Order: sequence, then structure tokens, then C-alpha cells
Amino acid sequence: MATGDCDSRRPDDTLSNETAAARSTRPASFTRRIPSAAIERASDLHMIRPSNAMAALARAALLSVLTATSVPAWAGACPAPGQWMLPAPDAGTAVDFDTVLRTIGEQRVVLLGEHHDSADHHRWQVHTAGALMGRSPRLVLALEMFPRSAQPALDRWVAGELGERDFLRASGWSRVWRFDPQLYMPLFHFARLHRIPMVALNVEPELTHAVAQHGFDGVPELADAGISRPAPALPAYRRYLRESFGAHGVHGASAADEQAFERFVESQLTWDRAMAQGIADALGRHPGARVVGILGSGHVFNGWGVAHQLGSLGVSDVASLLPSDVAEDCATVAPGHATAVFGMAEDGGTPTERPRLGVWLEPVDRFVSVQRVIDGSVAADAGLEQGDLLLEVGGLPCENVEDVIERVQVQAPGSWLPMRVRRAGRVIDLVARFPASR
Repeated sequence: MATGDCDSRRPDDTLSNETAAARSTRPASFTRRIPSAAIERASDLHMIRPSNAMAALARAALLSVLTATSVPAWAGACPAPGQWMLPAPDAGTAVDFDTVLRTIGEQRVVLLGEHHDSADHHRWQVHTAGALMGRSPRLVLALEMFPRSAQPALDRWVAGELGERDFLRASGWSRVWRFDPQLYMPLFHFARLHRIPMVALNVEPELTHAVAQHGFDGVPELADAGISRPAPALPAYRRYLRESFGAHGVHGASAADEQAFERFVESQLTWDRAMAQGIADALGRHPGARVVGILGSGHVFNGWGVAHQLGSLGVSDVASLLPSDVAEDCATVAPGHATAVFGMAEDGGTPTERPRLGVWLEPVDRFVSVQRVIDGSVAADAGLEQGDLLLEVGGLPCENVEDVIERVQVQAPGSWLPMRVRRAGRVIDLVARFPASR
């Protein structure tokens, strides 16, 4: 299911999702319950199938594992903005970046965490990748945000054959990721400028969704995609997943609950495994290169996620660097949390929120189908209904979701956007009226 919210809007801090704005690099308090808005946002990220409520809860919990608000407060001071810190048993050790680079040494894999909607996190990633290139001229960027099917588009982008618009369309950005691409374009241009290979790490989201419903063995397509069985979760990771799952009111009181939890764990591990295999494959295809993974921090912290799966694949020389925001109340970062942590001020540099229509969309034949309309949205006020087929938006035909997204995103505050839909065999003209300010 693709989204027609038509932007990568920065969500409210209450959402338990990687898009939420609270800034830290460790999991959230296990006693915090996930608000209902989190589950709604989870479905926006392909994580809910209405036919299976238990699997829906599992997938909503899965999102909370990887989220900014799912990161618990520490009890002491975070690194100061611009300051690197090495985790230590009793207190974090402030160091300069040269020390960090020496600590990384010759590790072949360096994982850079992020909160997907943080502009500063992405700027930090570009700067850090540039510094790593100064020490290791042969780099490969391994990217969570692209499924393997997007690899031809990544290759053409790096080769200079595609412009931004064609690259985003060819890679299926609005279908599989949908965070504001402008947050990521500086990194993509960095790779293109230096002809650094970009590697798509992920699998199609439908596969991890299927695991959450049917378990790893119930999804034979994973073998076709080259994804092997994940290594079992580390005990600490499993406990963390259990607490996160329980935060949704699912406490393992029944066999059905326990099965849902096991599939939730398998889905998370499959996600980590797919990216670990992508990194391991990149090492094999680019001997002598250092692979820099660009991942959500939830896949990085404590070495529980991708690093653990890499270890089971025989790749043990892995370093991890994480951003941490000074606005959080942070305690001592324990050894093993990351190789080093970089302090940041509260992110005030996220691009201005773009217009939203407020629908979930899916391509049907040569048109676009409205799968759901968000209450109180521009789409709801315009009279759009679930099941409508969008024939035209802005006077032009709609053959795919990208057509709708691009026309919505150029709307100025206070503008009107005409839409023509087919509903129950009738053609209806509607007008979306965007608010005068946002």
C-alpha cells in the first residue's frame, strides 16, 4: 500500500515511530504505552493489514522498536553539541574526531544511525561519510531506504544518468520510504559526485509484513530474495522486544498472543538480516572497500540488530556511530551501545512541512485508488471517500501515486486543487482546499 499523505511530514513527538521527533539513541521506557496514533502511523508505513488485528499490533510494536520516541531517557548529560564521546564503564569519554577515526581503525563496516526525519542527522551523516572517505578512499554506501529492486535506479543515479525526479520515481521512493527525499538528497549527491556505489539493503516491505503474519517459514519468497534464516535474537534484544510488544497491551497471556510475539520477533530479525546480508554482499562485490551503512538508529544501538546478524555471517569488524541530542536527559552511555556518540543540539533545521492531502493511495490499473481518508484532513473536507478512483488531479491524468504526490506537494498555502474521481460508476468533481498557513 502506498501513501497519499503526499509528504514526509514531521510527526508529533507523541508518535512511537522512527519519524517521531524526540532525540536519543537508546530504547524507550518499557512502561510507556504506545498511543493509538502510533498504530495509525504504523499503517501509514505499510505495517497494518486490517484483516489481522493481532499482526497489526505486532507490526505497530515493531515500529516502536525502531523509533525516536522509543528511546529511553538517560540520567546524565548527553555529549555537548559538536562533541564526540566514547562509551566507557563509568563515564563517557569526550574525544576529538581523530580519536574516533583511530578507534574505528580498519573496520570494514561502519554503521551510521539516524532518525529518519532529522535534517541534522542527515547532515551529520554526509560530513561523517566525507571524513571516512578521507581515511578510506574506497567507500560503498549501503542504504536502508531502498529495497533490492531499486538497485538499477541507484546504479543509474551514481552514473549520472538520472536527474532527481526520475531517480526518485525509478527507485519507488514514494512507495517504499516516503520520508522527505530532500533530507537524503545531499548524501545521494555526495555519492554521485564521488562515484561512490550505492547499495539497496532492504527487501520489499510486503515480505517483512508477511513474516509478521505467517512467520519466517511461511514466506518462501524470502529464499527467492536470497534472505537466509536470521540468527536468533540476543537475550537482551528479545527482552527488549518483549517489553515493547507488551506496551501495546499484548502480554502473552494466550497461545495466540505468544505466536504473534514470535512472529513480531521474526519480522524484526528478518529486517535486520536482510540489511546485514546486503552489507556482507557489498563487501564481497567491492573487495578492499569500506561499507558505510545508513540505517535507522534502532537497527544500530547496542549491536543487537544489523551488527549481530553480520557477526553470524562472519563479518565481525563492525563499528557504529550514533547521533544524540543534547535536549534529552542522558545517562552514561554504556560500553557496547555504540563505538562513539556525537552530540547535537535540538534539531531546528527540518525543512518546512509540505502540503498533505491526507489519504492512503494504491495504484489500480491505470488509476489511483483511495484506500483510506484521514479524518479532518484536506481530503476529507473535499469529500474524498474510501474506494474512490482518482482520474485527474490538477486537470491532469493520474496513472500512479507519484502523479498525485507531485501535484499536491507543489500546492501553495491557501490554494485549491481540482480533482476528478470515479465513485460507484459516476464521475464526480471535487476541490481540495489547502489551509492558508502550515
